[in-house]
Amino acid sequence: MAIWSSLARSAQVSGQFNSLVRNPVLLTAAKNALVQSRSMSGGHGPKMFTITPSRFQWHKFKDMFHMYVMVGVIPVLAVVFYANVFIGPAQLTETPTDYQPKHWEYHKHPITRFIARYMLNNPQQDYEKMLHHLYEENEKSQMLALEAKIRDKMAERHDYQSYYYRPAIGKYHRVAKEAADHLESIRGD
Repeated sequence: MAIWSSLARSAQVSGQFNSLVRNPVLLTAAKNALVQSRSMSGGHGPKMFTITPSRFQWHKFKDMFHMYVMVGVIPVLAVVFYANVFIGPAQLTETPTDYQPKHWEYHKHPITRFIARYMLNNPQQDYEKMLHHLYEENEKSQMLALEAKIRDKMAERHDYQSYYYRPAIGKYHRVAKEAADHLESIRGD
């Protein structure tokens, strides 16, 4: 029974709170409290200055976007328009038998020809560079195979001269030999 009385009491309190919140005077005060504003002095214009968040980043983005459009996109579009309208695609013509065409002359569009001529490498040069890379990798693999074969032979024959050999410094051997000779000359036989 005590539980029911506490629930009834809480319902009664919440009902009183709801009637206070629905009061029109309190509602307008709450609305005005949520909006930050500053009272302005002077006799003309609105009396309130509403404080809003800064839009600096948005304006900066718009300015940078427009600048890069003007600097980058418009000139590129002008070059593309000029190449397509005034130059046009390449035409096939008869060539002399002794003429060797350049690698960029195989492309049809003028912009593609320009890129192939001035920005990209000659395909023959790329092919030869790839062949050199393959040659170097083949040499490395042959050297590794030879080293493995030598290690196998050394292990098979119990050899020590190549990888397992650590050269000794001759100076200490000479000093030790001189000391032994000196001791032998002192001791005598």
